[in-house]
Amino acid sequence: METVAIPEEFKTYWAQLDCGFPRVEPVFADCMREALATLSKEGVDAYIENARFLGKMGRGAEPILIFLEEWPAVARTLGEDALPAIMECLLRMSKSPNSKAITPFLQSLPAAARRLQSQQQMRDYLDLVLDFMERTTGSIHGIHQTFPSPGLPEFFKQIPVLLSQLSLAGLKSWVDYGVRYYNDHPDRQIDYFRLQSADSRAVLQRERHGTLLVDNERKLDMYLRGLWQDEDQLIPYSSAFDELRQPIPYYDKLGIRLPDVYGDAHGIAGIDRYRAVLAHIVGHRRWTTAIFADNLSPFQRMAAEFFEDSRVEYLAMREYPGLRRIFMALHPIPAEDACDPELESGVRHRLTMLSRAILDSQHPYQNPHVIEFAQRFHALMQQSDMGTQEMADLAVSFVAKTRRQSDNLAKTHFKDTVVDYRDDNRQMWKFIEQGDEEEAFDEQRKIELGEELKGLPPRHYHEWDYNTHSYRPDWVSVYEALHPRGNAADIDKLLAKHAALAKRLKKMLDLLKPQDKVRIRYQEDGSELDLDVALRSLIDYKSGATPDPRINMSHRNDGRNIAVMILLDLSESLNEKAAGCDQTILELSQEAVSLLAWAIEKLGDPFAIAGFHSNTRHDVRFLHIKGYSEHWDDEVKGRLAAMEASYSTRMGAAMRHAAHYLEKQQADKKLMLILTDGEPADIDSKDGRILIEDARQAVKELDQQGIYTYCINLDPKADEYVADIFGKQYTIIDRVESLPERLPQLFISLTK
Repeated sequence: METVAIPEEFKTYWAQLDCGFPRVEPVFADCMREALATLSKEGVDAYIENARFLGKMGRGAEPILIFLEEWPAVARTLGEDALPAIMECLLRMSKSPNSKAITPFLQSLPAAARRLQSQQQMRDYLDLVLDFMERTTGSIHGIHQTFPSPGLPEFFKQIPVLLSQLSLAGLKSWVDYGVRYYNDHPDRQIDYFRLQSADSRAVLQRERHGTLLVDNERKLDMYLRGLWQDEDQLIPYSSAFDELRQPIPYYDKLGIRLPDVYGDAHGIAGIDRYRAVLAHIVGHRRWTTAIFADNLSPFQRMAAEFFEDSRVEYLAMREYPGLRRIFMALHPIPAEDACDPELESGVRHRLTMLSRAILDSQHPYQNPHVIEFAQRFHALMQQSDMGTQEMADLAVSFVAKTRRQSDNLAKTHFKDTVVDYRDDNRQMWKFIEQGDEEEAFDEQRKIELGEELKGLPPRHYHEWDYNTHSYRPDWVSVYEALHPRGNAADIDKLLAKHAALAKRLKKMLDLLKPQDKVRIRYQEDGSELDLDVALRSLIDYKSGATPDPRINMSHRNDGRNIAVMILLDLSESLNEKAAGCDQTILELSQEAVSLLAWAIEKLGDPFAIAGFHSNTRHDVRFLHIKGYSEHWDDEVKGRLAAMEASYSTRMGAAMRHAAHYLEKQQADKKLMLILTDGEPADIDSKDGRILIEDARQAVKELDQQGIYTYCINLDPKADEYVADIFGKQYTIIDRVESLPERLPQLFISLTK
């Protein structure tokens, strides 16, 4: 095959791929163009890394070729996060006798992704595949761990046909039948999974029931847009894999979650059942306002959900009267005397009767409370300003008036109480902890930090409580933002001020710069011929002497592979003047970090800079000054020039959040430098040790993640606590004015 030159921009990726198959080289450039257009930087790195694995696994060129060509399209459908589960499935195949199934599995992946359309569906499918593999491998005629699964490769070849006709639940039943009856008959098993046997086609026909979401997504999307002026991604889930708790439709910021298949029920077609669910969910999105749940009991919350569900359906039917027929057909009609109050809790039973009475004026119920509250509901709905809170108030009244002693029984009456087109109401509630008043914190934070923070949700981290030797879950809220920008020229002036120091540092940096490839000579096996040694060996051979067989040479990389996170304590104490100096500690920190950033940029190490301070556990602020993808330019210098110090030092949460970014870097060594002038503290922490112990625990966590932490402390009294946190990984700088010189030198000594 004629060799095709790899374009210059892809040579680095080609070298990382390290592929020896001639068939891969001609298509590599086109594959990379699609990957770079589709995947993130991390996604491209994972793409190359996993393709390299497939090329080295000993199954020829097919697996790597298929993966390179198909993964970008699969990632577009499922998202990049689906890759680890897929590769785990491939790895388990490669370690079993079923490695021949890898190629058909990869070939079937695009079709499976198009039909399944969500990561959860794909995970359920992979679980099905692995279960199939384990049950049919090595079990032929009772001989274990010898034979591969006969039917697995044929199964993958039929996936486009199977998933075009079956839901995941149906596919699972079809596979179970084949495994159960043909596990000891390899030829019949192959015929079954090839769809060539009569019972294979019969079982397939039996499992073909219901309306598949994937086949009707466009129609339902038009229904949302046309009737409700709403749109969102429809994400399928399967009800076949969670036997303990059947999933319920719901919506969140990622989309609307719906079952992958709906069968006809109560005279209503599957497509109309989907329309009923969407109408109900859109009603919530349009008319429901989240209310606080903390002061309501579980019974009261359940009642509030029933009333609010009835309200959004009432409003939906008022807008589109044709929905009444569908809702009434799908809503259960529990018998009034079905619940035995001596043996069962009847709250759900009474609420379902009430919900039916609200929907259906011709309901059969005689219960005076059901009749009374159905009438009160309709009277309230005649008023234009009735909302979610009013429904909750009505629900509280209903629970109080109808409460029975038997409601506390462990056994609950469920028959005819499940309204399956309703969602799980997760968006109806919001929660606070007593006394926390998060809403007040939110408003104050937005006022103080401006538009930068609006719309960014907090990230919650645990915090270590040394008294109980346990974590407080989701205890700290970290809000991140891009640091405001100042005048970049101020940083240039600081660098000019230290020109002499920069000149000395440059000589040290030149010694640390990567030298790229180093030649290793006199190798019996190597990547290329060493001509000098080869000629000498040839002369020896011609002369009758024993030639030196070490005529090859190889190369090794002599470069650095370090990623750095510089984490700056921006607490109020940095505004104090440094001892014996006219500058504040903040100003000296700016000078030091400027020189350090200049030095790291010269070395070419990827690095990021961030600052942090805190105002109680509810409000830890993490300010991005430089990201890993940014260069040391005027934009970054401007943010560094605008640094300000305020509030307190909740160090553990800031370190955990910084590690969230650092751990994603592809580097042999990951270094987090923490520059601080005091011990961890915050205004809501009365125990002086608790945040010190939490920071110590954070250091342990980072060490387990492969992140090396090192503290540069400017507090003369740091000996009292810094070793408790960082062990021996710290330096105390008593003379703060020497920080601009000491900080870059410390970095060089840590990374040489």
